[in-house]
Amino acid sequence: MLLCCTCFSPHQQVQEDLNKKMLDGLLEFVKKSAASFWCRDDDWMSRMRASEIPTAALVLGVNMPDHTITFESMTELLHDSLTPFVASVQAKECTAMKQLMQKVLQRLMGTNVMVDEDEAEADLGFHTRDCPQKRVNCSLSALCDWYQSATKSEFLQSPPVVVIFRDLEAFSPQVLQDFILVCSQYVHQLPLVFIFGIATSPSTIQRMLPHSVSSLLCIELFQSLSCTQHLATIIDKLFLTSKFHFKFSAKVLQVLVGIFLYHDFSVCNFIKGLQTSSGLFCQPLSVLCCHKQEALVHAQQLNDRDVERIQQLPSFMRYVEEQVPEEQVQLLTSSEHVKGVCQKLLKSLHKYHKNFYPALRCLHVLTSILPKYPLGKQIRELYVLCLEKKVWETQEYDSAMQLIRMLAKDELVTCLQKCVEILTFCKSKKLKKVGQQLQDITATCEKLDSDRENDSSGKGLQKTDLFHLQKTLLEMKECRRTRRKTPYEILRNAVVDYIDNLVKTHLYPPESQPLYEVWYYSSSGTVRRHLNATPRTSIQTALSHPYCYLQNEALKNDSGIISSAAPDICIIYKLHLECGRLINLYDWLEAYATVATAAEGKDPSAIEGGKVDELKHARFIRAVSELEFLGFVKSTKQKTDHVARLTWGGC
Repeated sequence: MLLCCTCFSPHQQVQEDLNKKMLDGLLEFVKKSAASFWCRDDDWMSRMRASEIPTAALVLGVNMPDHTITFESMTELLHDSLTPFVASVQAKECTAMKQLMQKVLQRLMGTNVMVDEDEAEADLGFHTRDCPQKRVNCSLSALCDWYQSATKSEFLQSPPVVVIFRDLEAFSPQVLQDFILVCSQYVHQLPLVFIFGIATSPSTIQRMLPHSVSSLLCIELFQSLSCTQHLATIIDKLFLTSKFHFKFSAKVLQVLVGIFLYHDFSVCNFIKGLQTSSGLFCQPLSVLCCHKQEALVHAQQLNDRDVERIQQLPSFMRYVEEQVPEEQVQLLTSSEHVKGVCQKLLKSLHKYHKNFYPALRCLHVLTSILPKYPLGKQIRELYVLCLEKKVWETQEYDSAMQLIRMLAKDELVTCLQKCVEILTFCKSKKLKKVGQQLQDITATCEKLDSDRENDSSGKGLQKTDLFHLQKTLLEMKECRRTRRKTPYEILRNAVVDYIDNLVKTHLYPPESQPLYEVWYYSSSGTVRRHLNATPRTSIQTALSHPYCYLQNEALKNDSGIISSAAPDICIIYKLHLECGRLINLYDWLEAYATVATAAEGKDPSAIEGGKVDELKHARFIRAVSELEFLGFVKSTKQKTDHVARLTWGGC
C-alpha cells in the first residue's frame, strides 16, 4: 500500500490562477487595440494613435523557467478568445533582421518563407515536415497580401496580428529597431500588436530603443506578481490547509524554500520539488494519509505486519509509555485493540490540523505588523517555526507578545477583525466560539476611549535649579509606575493573554501528535540529494567507487585500491589521483597497461619490450579523452607529452 502522489494535483490550477489577472488585462488591451484599428475617428488624437503600434510591456521577473508556461498560457488565451494570428519568437533564433522577419512570417502564415535566392536553394528541404511546400517572399508586403486574403471571407472584423518577443533583453537592439521601423510602415494595413516579455525592468525599452523608434510604440505596462508573492500563494493553498493531508516537516520545507530563494525563483521548479518529494514518501502506512472516513476504514483493515509497523513508530511508542500498565500491555499484544486506538488517534490528528491552521493565521495577523517582525514577515517563516518547536518557548515569541501589549487601539481592532474573519470560516466549532468571543472583545474595545489619562500630577515644570528639576522628574516617573491602568490597557492585556492561551492550546508541533509520521515526510537529506544535485561529487563517487552505481560484485574493493575489473575511465581516474600537477602520458599509459593486463589474468611483467598493444592504447586514449571532457585534466604547452591535472581532493 503506497501513497498515491496526487496530493498536489491542483498545482496546475494554482499556477494558472497566479497570472490570471495580468493575462485578463493583457487580453483586454489587445481587444481595445484591435477595436481602435477597426473604428478610427477623424480627430487629431486618433490620427496620432493610428500611427503607433500598440505594445504591451510584460514585466515577468527573473524567474526565467516560469516564463515558458506564462507565454504558453498567453498564446492559448489569445488563440481561443481573439485571434489565430499569434507569432512568438525568441532571441536565440533571431540573431539577424532577416531571421526575425522569416520566423514571424512562418509562424503567422504557416508556410515556408524565402529570404533570398541563394538561401532558397540551400534550404529546399527545410521545414518540409512542418510547413507546406508553398514558398513566399520574406516581406511585410507579402504578409499584408496574405492577411487580406485570409481574413476576407472568414472574419467579419479583421483580427489583430500579435507578435510576442519572449525575452526582450536578449534581442539585438539593432535588429529590434529595424523590425519596428519596418512594421511602422504597415501599421495602417495590419492591426499589429507587440508584446514584450521583460525580465528586469521597463527601463530596458528606453535603453534598447532610441526615442525615434520608441515614439512609434504606444506602450502599456503590465506587471506580474513577484516571485515571493507566488511562493506565498502556493504555500497558502497547498500547505496551510487541512484539505491536503500529506505534509512536510520543517527541515524538508526549508530545503524546498531555500532552493527556490537561492537558485532560480521558479514556481514551476518549486512545485516539481513538491511532487518529487511526495513521490519519495513511500511506506505501507501512508495508506492512512487520506480523508478521515477513508482513513478509519483503512485502519480497521490493517494486517498484522502493518500493526507492527504502527507499534514501532516513535510517536506511538511515546504514546504507549504515557498510558497505565494495563493499557500498555493491550497496546503491545492485541492487534484489534491497536486498530481501535489507531482510529481514535487518527480522529485526533485530523482535529489537530483543523485547529492548527486557523490559529496559525491568527497569530501571523497579530505579529506581521510588529516592528522588525520577531516571528517573521511571511507566514511560511512562522509556520516553519511552529513545526520545529513550541513557539511560545522562544525569545522571539516573548518579544512579539511584549510588542502586542503596546499596540494602539486602531491597530489592535484591525487585527482582531481579521482574526474574527479567519475563525468565522473555519470548520472547527471550538474555534468558531473563539471567533465569537473575539468579536465581542472587538466591539467592547471600539467603545472605549483609548486616550491616555494625564500622566502629570498637575504640577507644571517651572523654571528652577538642576536639583529641583531632577527631583520633579523622579516624582513624575514614580507616578507613571504606580498610576492605574486605563480600561483600554486592561482590555489589551486580556486580549494578549487570550491569544497566548489560544497559541499554547492549538500550536503544538506535529511531533507531539501520535501517528504524525503517517502524514509528515521528514527526510530532508534525501530531498536535498534529489533536488539540489552536486554533479562533481556524483562524478567523483562514480569514478572512485563504480560499485555504487553499477552494483557489480566484482567491483567491491577497499577504498584506495585500484580494481582491475573496473571500467577504463575509473582505472585512469584513480591512477591520476596519485600524480602531481603534471602527468606524464607515457608513465600513465604504462601504469594503465599493467592494471589492464592483470585484469586479463596475464603477468604484467611479461609485456614484450615494454610495448603496449594497440587495443589497450586505444582504450587508454579514449579514457583520457573522457576524463578531459569531464574537466579533470587538460593539455598543456609546458610539456607536449604531459597533461595538467585540474582537480584536487578527489574521493
